[in-house]
Amino acid sequence: MNKNDHTENKNGQPSVGPDMAKPGKEAHVPGANKAEDKVVLSREEYEKLKEEVAKAGETWDRLLRQQADFENVRKRLERDKQEFQKYAHEDIIVDLLGILDDLERSVEAAEKGQENSDAFLKGIEMILAHLYELLKKRGVIAIPAKGKKFDPNQHEALVQTETSEHEDGEVIEEMQKGYKLNDRVIRTAKVRVAKKIEKKKKEG
Repeated sequence: MNKNDHTENKNGQPSVGPDMAKPGKEAHVPGANKAEDKVVLSREEYEKLKEEVAKAGETWDRLLRQQADFENVRKRLERDKQEFQKYAHEDIIVDLLGILDDLERSVEAAEKGQENSDAFLKGIEMILAHLYELLKKRGVIAIPAKGKKFDPNQHEALVQTETSEHEDGEVIEEMQKGYKLNDRVIRTAKVRVAKKIEKKKKEG
């Protein structure tokens, strides 16, 4: 035996020599399986496998298209949301512009001396009535305060006054109006609240 055909490695196991690695020669490693792993399918199984692969490809393509469609819808909804937020108050602003026109005309007439103080005051009162009506139509109402029992959910006490003329905790002055939008308080009423003191009895 040629010493180049069969050698041993340092572990004492047979190894392939350089001549056996040349083309045309088949290297033999003890324990190696020369036969390749093969799976034998029937024609029916092969066709079914091809069909499943095709379906998987179609499903993947459909998922990709749906993902792209979803992204386009998301972007469109985001644009619509921004557009809505930008012009959400357009209708109420148009109503306020009418009130602003009335107010500007009243001020202009007063500056030119075309209205006396009584007529000017009446014009302002009409504008206020118009504004209150607009707010009411939008669900905005004033919070009742004066003469009511102090309610921390609707009132904000700025001052507390000792008095024997009012009940303890009664709102005796409205310093700034509060408002609700439908059922939600959007601004508390700033008020003066009574702290009752008892009247001293006269000595007999």
